[in-house]
Amino acid sequence: MVSPPDERDVWKQLATVVDPELPFLNVVEMGMVREVVPSEAGGWLVRITPTYSGCPATDVIMQDIRRVLSALTADVEVEVVHHPAWTTDWIGEEAREKMSAHGIAPPIGSHADKSFLLGKKQTVPCPLCGSTSTRLVSAFGSTACKAHYTCNDCLEPFDHFKCF
Repeated sequence: MVSPPDERDVWKQLATVVDPELPFLNVVEMGMVREVVPSEAGGWLVRITPTYSGCPATDVIMQDIRRVLSALTADVEVEVVHHPAWTTDWIGEEAREKMSAHGIAPPIGSHADKSFLLGKKQTVPCPLCGSTSTRLVSAFGSTACKAHYTCNDCLEPFDHFKCF
């Protein structure tokens, strides 16, 4: 008889599930996996919080979690939890560095910083050259959770992951 996977194995597999909109990051790094608990049926229940309630990638993420965990156990449940709401505070430092390395300006400050949401001017450094001489082009970038900027120095466009 095969022994059931332990929680470390489950977390290790979850770290292979990439964010479809940011494929260089996984759902654990993004802070979307809120909880992993044994299910009543003897498998695992994974609770996730999408980056925002209308995130179009949620169904794909749920399918990918079920797929990777099915290699460990036949019983996999994925539950979406909206409370507490996901916050950019849950993105780890390593994930923020990966964003910068891939040309996306990571969120600035903490969840308490509502500057962007309140329409206040915010200095967003260019992830490509480091310049702070940048300008907002659009409040919405390639996805709703990002804003589109242009660097005034290197002239390159880039996305900025907004604080939530």
